[in-house]
Amino acid sequence: MDRFLSNWVNNVDAKGRVSVPAPFRQVIAARGIRELFAMRSLGQPVMDVGGPDLLERFERQMDATSPFSEAFQDLSVFAFGDGAYLKFDGEGRITMTDFVRSHTGITDQVAFVGARDFFQLWEPSRFEAYRTEARARLLAARGSVGTSTGSPE
Repeated sequence: MDRFLSNWVNNVDAKGRVSVPAPFRQVIAARGIRELFAMRSLGQPVMDVGGPDLLERFERQMDATSPFSEAFQDLSVFAFGDGAYLKFDGEGRITMTDFVRSHTGITDQVAFVGARDFFQLWEPSRFEAYRTEARARLLAARGSVGTSTGSPE
């Protein structure tokens, strides 16, 4: 198990902590992740959360860009100036900080959504709406390429 897969909704406790789903904790342990990094998603009110490889993805893009360019500056601000480390306690919980809450709208529940090599934190009703819209877009795209609309076998 080395990918963040599936989704769960967990309650936020009175101290603002939420348990990371056990399958996600297993991936975190298998990958040797000691610190969780969170950054605001560009297109949705979502936090992308992962280990050092999440930051390294943006660092590789920055390395391929002139350090004097606007693109470099944009990536730098996005990855480093608009991200934060999340405290991951010994019981597998993270804290929903004001940084996370202000971007996502999370209050008393969090939807944990797998995204392969990282996971996302969503406000549950926003995730359900997005998932419904994404399925509709995928169905429309599938229909536009002339493939069957039947179930895969």
